[in-house]
Amino acid sequence: MAEKEGNGEDGAVAEIEKKIIEAFEVFDHECNKTVDVREIGSIVRSLGCFPTEAELHELLAKVEEEEPTGYIHLEKFLPVMTKVLLDRSYRPIPEDVLLHAFEALDEHKCGYITKEELVKYLTKEGEPFTQEEMEDMLSTALDPETNSVRYRDYISMMIVDET
Repeated sequence: MAEKEGNGEDGAVAEIEKKIIEAFEVFDHECNKTVDVREIGSIVRSLGCFPTEAELHELLAKVEEEEPTGYIHLEKFLPVMTKVLLDRSYRPIPEDVLLHAFEALDEHKCGYITKEELVKYLTKEGEPFTQEEMEDMLSTALDPETNSVRYRDYISMMIVDET
């Protein structure tokens, strides 16, 4: 009986490793089992993990070479990312917490935030968004007709199905 349980665990690990390798290979443009260090955040997020920038830097410190080359090797990334997924680290923020955060920014309690307000909050407060992150978010979240973000709709688009 114990052997079957072990095989089940091994099977789960093998399945996780397969997902990681597939995600890594999407960004391995040279097909040499390396990716640009700047792609790691995209790979990690594509695997359903949502680390903060600080957490991403900690992860990079674990997978970079002693002398950073600007590239990450699959052999170093695979065991670290496998542990992240097995430990269920960097889980997404729950829907109710996101809603509460948007509601706190919505001073007039009208169900939306203007583009100007959102840009101000996300680039000047807390862990600021980069210009690229801001553009990515606005391209998805912004209603072009009203130039505002209806945050309940945006949250619905962002929610990750945990099944």
